[in-house]
Amino acid sequence: MQTSLENVDKHRIKLTVEVPAQETKPVLDLAYRHLGEQVSVPGFRKGKVPRRIIDSQVGRAAILQEFLDHALPTFYLRAVREHSLAPITDPEFDDLEVADVETAGLRFAATVEVRPRVELAEEDYKGIRIDRPPGEVSEREVDEQLDRLRERFAELEAIGRPARRGDYVVADIRASVHDEEVPEVSGQGVLYEVGSGGLVPELDAELEGARPGGIHKLNASLPEQFGERAGQEVTFSVLVKEVKAKKLPALDDDFAKTASEFDTLDELREDVRTKLGALKEAQADAQLRDQALRALAATVEDVELPDRLVDAETESRVESARRRAERQGVSLEQFLEAAEIEELTFRSDARAHAIRAIRADLALEAVARAEGIRVSDEDLDEVVKALAQDVGRSPKEVRRSLETSGQMTSLAGDIIRDRALNLVVEHAEVVTEGTKNSEETEGKDG
Repeated sequence: MQTSLENVDKHRIKLTVEVPAQETKPVLDLAYRHLGEQVSVPGFRKGKVPRRIIDSQVGRAAILQEFLDHALPTFYLRAVREHSLAPITDPEFDDLEVADVETAGLRFAATVEVRPRVELAEEDYKGIRIDRPPGEVSEREVDEQLDRLRERFAELEAIGRPARRGDYVVADIRASVHDEEVPEVSGQGVLYEVGSGGLVPELDAELEGARPGGIHKLNASLPEQFGERAGQEVTFSVLVKEVKAKKLPALDDDFAKTASEFDTLDELREDVRTKLGALKEAQADAQLRDQALRALAATVEDVELPDRLVDAETESRVESARRRAERQGVSLEQFLEAAEIEELTFRSDARAHAIRAIRADLALEAVARAEGIRVSDEDLDEVVKALAQDVGRSPKEVRRSLETSGQMTSLAGDIIRDRALNLVVEHAEVVTEGTKNSEETEGKDG
């Protein structure tokens, strides 16, 4: 098979493909088999009807059409792979020469819009300067983490002072609409945290300063979390029975034994320090990758992107946000309204993020080509096994599903881009924030 490529417009190319007869023969045989299974001729079994009879029964045009239905996508995809193209639209086929397919083979042209392809020099992606946040864990951070742990083991005790934010009240709450009780919001002996926003903001404001025995009345509209009743104005009547505050356990060896597997507070502090250090290291690694990716994407800012590509990525992000909102029980429109975000602003932000993501991917793909980064079947097998374990299915089932949906190619691309980013980070000039400040100070002094 011979192919040639011609740029016909911005992001549009024309592939001309010539397939010799020996390569079209298997596809022509397949076309005859398919049509033969549809033809019923007395004296011949299904699928065993001679070609000359199939020709007379269905006609030459039907045979060529069946052939083209198989041949065009087959040889088009071969040509796409040969030229390492990434189409973003369906091809438009023309210039067909197929009349003498048995002897002359097939010739056709395919015009298609493709993903931009950029090239980067080594200095564009090696030696990028990125800052690494310091990984030291301070005593204050350890203390804060221990206080959060104490919060989990806190007990509530009655207090004599008025309620403040973070305190709890035990109250009988009756919510009604025109004297009809709203059971979803009412209850006896309800333990409610002041300032938590668990019901309506007006209730939190009313309960600040509340004392046992106090009766409080207010009107408020129910928020989105109450489904069909959202937006309905409700009258609240609240009888405060008790006011309680958290009593934190003492920070000592006994607490360490209760809250962990350690016998002493010193051992618990050291464990907290170690875990915080590991977390800060992981966060620093993530920030390094993000900085490297942003710096890399900046090298291809002048590349013009096809509108179709940007539109598709934007819609993908919008649909992803829609699915996340629906998992929370609301529509995307309801989520945006609650967050006070205009839909036009949301879509504009989604488009901006889509453009940045596409540029980053193009740059990573350029790095992968320059460095010869590939993905093997063994690499894909490992990822498929991990995915299968996550979803509780066999690797064979998961692979078949990925191949059927065309996601295997996308998965391979993700692996290649991830390895390209690893390479960029590995060859980056990493400066810790403390070191950078010291260098700047020395430079000023000098």
